[in-house]
Amino acid sequence: MSKGKAILVLENGSAYEGISCGATGEKAGWVSFYTGVVGYQEVITSPSNAGKIILMTYPLIGNYGVTKKFRESEQSWLAGLIIKEKSRITSNWQAEEDLTDALINEKVLAMEAVDTRALMVELRQAGEQWGIISTRDFKPQSLKKKIKRAQQRQGLDLMKKISSKRITKLSKKGPAVAIIDIGVTNSLIIQLTRLGAQLNLIPYDAPADKILALSPKGDTLALSPKGIIISDGPETDRGIDIVVDTVKRLLGRLPIFGLGTGCQVLARAMGAQIKKMHLGHHGVNYPIMQPGSLKGEITVQNHSYMIDEDSFDGNDVEITWRNINDQSIEGIRNSKLKASGCQFYPASGGFDEVNPVLEKFISGLRIK
Repeated sequence: MSKGKAILVLENGSAYEGISCGATGEKAGWVSFYTGVVGYQEVITSPSNAGKIILMTYPLIGNYGVTKKFRESEQSWLAGLIIKEKSRITSNWQAEEDLTDALINEKVLAMEAVDTRALMVELRQAGEQWGIISTRDFKPQSLKKKIKRAQQRQGLDLMKKISSKRITKLSKKGPAVAIIDIGVTNSLIIQLTRLGAQLNLIPYDAPADKILALSPKGDTLALSPKGIIISDGPETDRGIDIVVDTVKRLLGRLPIFGLGTGCQVLARAMGAQIKKMHLGHHGVNYPIMQPGSLKGEITVQNHSYMIDEDSFDGNDVEITWRNINDQSIEGIRNSKLKASGCQFYPASGGFDEVNPVLEKFISGLRIK
């Protein structure tokens, strides 16, 4: 276990010192945050957080350790983790590993004893931005130059590692659904399996005609899909452009549902633009409402970008949900193109429960 010095430097020059509680080294990434009281293991292993340095706003992290069955993917994709205090004990009968051990094994740089309140206030005022964690170079000016060099590279290019390498059948019964994998999570697979869908994981760069055909070869590929889901994933990866082009070719041919980043992909395929938010939505308590309704819902969200509403002019797109706090778009639908999406993550409400958003989409495929 590493207990040496660590430092976080933001691109605006601010520096925050702390103690290393994970892997050692140096990594730059997009500095974001997470407001949930629980869920640190899901945050660490979610592909949508690939390349990010995540600030945990809850002050005590690691209380219930790490358990394999709660992972969202097979490995962590984080650049770094920032916490106020790591729990000195692990209190959970299911725990298989201590948080620090897990971070070291996953090669995630992490630091504790950081003034996370001050850091969050700065992000709230200055906005999410690039930063760098280091356990070997502690000179802010030197690290700031390294951030600039990281920004000048060609951009995040992790999707080719995150996405499935081949078309894979995950289940055999129910309506056939092709999931374009730009960062699919285990929790999504579990919910769709409970709905009885025949799931087929598709690489992010699979061409549209191959997705539509899916002709059987042995027992590995499924029948032609009745619907397509675009999964959540990293928002700024270079692979997104490939997926947008594929979805353009699929629009109107099959029902399509995009969730999280998949919703942004769908919006872009229909001609909309995506713009950076000053402060994104990252947590488990974001309220949304359907236009014209007086009923609010609480959602899980993790996005730093949003759909530019003005760019939707004249293309038959209906806004189905809005964020109550800032009125940003959280859901869209185009009935003519049989396309819909939600910017929030359709999380399960509890043990063996399925989010109504997913249930509605799969139920619609059974009717057709």
